[in-house]
Amino acid sequence: MTTEMTMPRRGAGAGGVRLRTAIAAAIVLARLKPGRLRRVLARCSRGARPASYAETLEVLEAVVAGSRRCASRYGCLPRSVAVALACRLSGVWPDWCAGVWASPPFSPHAWVLAEGRTVGEQAEAADLRPLMVVTVREGVRGERGGGAGGGAGAGGSGSGQTA
Repeated sequence: MTTEMTMPRRGAGAGGVRLRTAIAAAIVLARLKPGRLRRVLARCSRGARPASYAETLEVLEAVVAGSRRCASRYGCLPRSVAVALACRLSGVWPDWCAGVWASPPFSPHAWVLAEGRTVGEQAEAADLRPLMVVTVREGVRGERGGGAGGGAGAGGSGSGQTA
């Protein structure tokens, strides 16, 4: 058997060039300082509609399948940024969050939320404490969104919508 017969093609059927572009951009953006990353993502989120859980999960699975770095245990930041950017290419935006685990060990983590639920995480939103959140602006909902659960009240300085 050849490699082509045993290994699926990267990006095949799940987004191809657009997905690989979002992953490459995420890997570069993950190297930015936190405040600058938040500002860039806030600009990217403008004009999008909120992402549904199902479409965000589909994009997450495609990102993990398309990038070893994003699939790794320590790839949460580029993975979450790649999911947000790939969703944005479809006109939607999940809530992008960066913060810490609420229970020991208090390590840093980045994730996405859709419909108030963590996407692709073993933990619930209550197990995570966001320090920065970038959501879609929706008039009444406010900058952090109404359905982000108990962890969204991490303070106004990290809400992420000022550019």
